[in-house]
Amino acid sequence: MHLHKRVLVTGGSGFLGSHLCKTLLKAGCDVICVDNFYTGSKRNIVHLLGNPYFELLRHDITFPLYLEVDEIYNLACPASPIHYQNDPVQTTKVNVHGSINMLGLAKRVKAKILQASTSEVYGDPAVHPQPETYHGNVNCIGSRSCYDEGKRCAETLFFDYHRQHCLKIKVARIFNTYGPGMHPNDGRVVSNFILQALRNEPITIYGEGTQTRSFCYVDDLIEGLIRLMNSPDEVTGPVNIGNPTEFTMLELAQEIIRLTDSRSEIVFQPLPQDDPKQRRPDITLARKQLDWEPKWRLEEGLQKTIAYFKQFVE
Repeated sequence: MHLHKRVLVTGGSGFLGSHLCKTLLKAGCDVICVDNFYTGSKRNIVHLLGNPYFELLRHDITFPLYLEVDEIYNLACPASPIHYQNDPVQTTKVNVHGSINMLGLAKRVKAKILQASTSEVYGDPAVHPQPETYHGNVNCIGSRSCYDEGKRCAETLFFDYHRQHCLKIKVARIFNTYGPGMHPNDGRVVSNFILQALRNEPITIYGEGTQTRSFCYVDDLIEGLIRLMNSPDEVTGPVNIGNPTEFTMLELAQEIIRLTDSRSEIVFQPLPQDDPKQRRPDITLARKQLDWEPKWRLEEGLQKTIAYFKQFVE
């Protein structure tokens, strides 16, 4: 038995992946970070490269990978609409072929594997807040489908490998997450608003700003993923991991203007296709099975995130 648990993190140089790698190293794991750098950035993990228990491997998981590991966190996938719609076929491939390859690896080496799924599997939800039992309202031929349906298919594959091959699986449905390390040009609402506010540019809100999101600070999210991975084998998920406190886009914009002391005005633009009107996790299951709930308040998390984004403005 290895002294250190060997953990593979796909998408390990991305926003969530880099935070996960850092946390796993602190916990005494041997970490292999795999990324093709489509949206991930070396800047996110450069401070880890000197650690003897950290390895970086440039690889696209749509091709098979042969390694000896104990656990796999499958986070590889562009996660913002700008990036996943840029190459929708590749987005579907990384979710489907990538999942098949990682599940095949887990099966060969008898590793436990966690899938970073998404609240997007619920589509534009007709049920609010969204429990794991809700099957979703997804357009399977829309411009967001490569991501939504790709992630839904990945969940299918995980549960079929679990039933057919007795694989130890974990499926986390991740809701909006923010924090230092976010891609500055990912088109997401938190990074958009912060950069616009820091530059005193107009803040663009789509629709009337009444649509809601729930924002989870990255440290809380990573703790949830690790707790899910370390939970008993019978806890497979899917488990919602996110912050149940809901904010309208208008409230978020006003809070960011206040925290940045910005002179930005708010301007309104038409709503994009299939943009969900409401998004809020029901985290009853995470509280019960993982003893997890978010601790960070939006104001505290935004202050940390704003401090990170200042480097891209000055």
